[in-house]
Amino acid sequence: MFTGIVEELGTLESVETVGDSARLRIRGPLVTSDAGHGDSISVNGVCLTVTEFTVGVGFAADVMAETLDRTALGALGPGDPVNLERAMRADARFGGHIVQGHVDGTGAVISRTEHDQWHVVRLSLPVDLARYVVEKGSITVSGTSLTVSAVSGLDETEPWFEVSLIPTTLEETILGGLTPGDEVNLEVDVLAKYVERLLGGRGGRSH
Repeated sequence: MFTGIVEELGTLESVETVGDSARLRIRGPLVTSDAGHGDSISVNGVCLTVTEFTVGVGFAADVMAETLDRTALGALGPGDPVNLERAMRADARFGGHIVQGHVDGTGAVISRTEHDQWHVVRLSLPVDLARYVVEKGSITVSGTSLTVSAVSGLDETEPWFEVSLIPTTLEETILGGLTPGDEVNLEVDVLAKYVERLLGGRGGRSH
């Protein structure tokens, strides 16, 4: 499990095709400072398993074709920056929200409005995820835990949501470099999905 608090801005060093999958080699001195084989590291919001590593330098992870197809990882190339976060320790502070590293879908930047101390970014939202996103709720955008500042109505045919990015987020995550058209990974709040499932099950019982 992760919290969506990006620990390090890493760099994708290479992408090796391995059959119908790929092996990503990523530079990340901080996240590999205590790495072990089989550890989980979130890369742009996707939970990947460490298959090779050099302590304090970087690591490699294998990515299945399905993951490449369903996330924005497939669009990355050597030299691209990536958001990195190690799996949360049980005794650590919980700074963001519950993030599984299981991407629900992708969105794209629609617009970006710059203010003196923050930027407002509007992103598209898959129709089937719109019901899980609420104003002032949490959402993960490419591995970054953010608060939704505005959201379209449920009757919108092309749903969207907005987030406000503070200077720290702009400087220390890949979100600072987003431009209209850029694709991002989205993970909605898992608690909303559990509530929906439980209420659906209760509603289906006879009394």
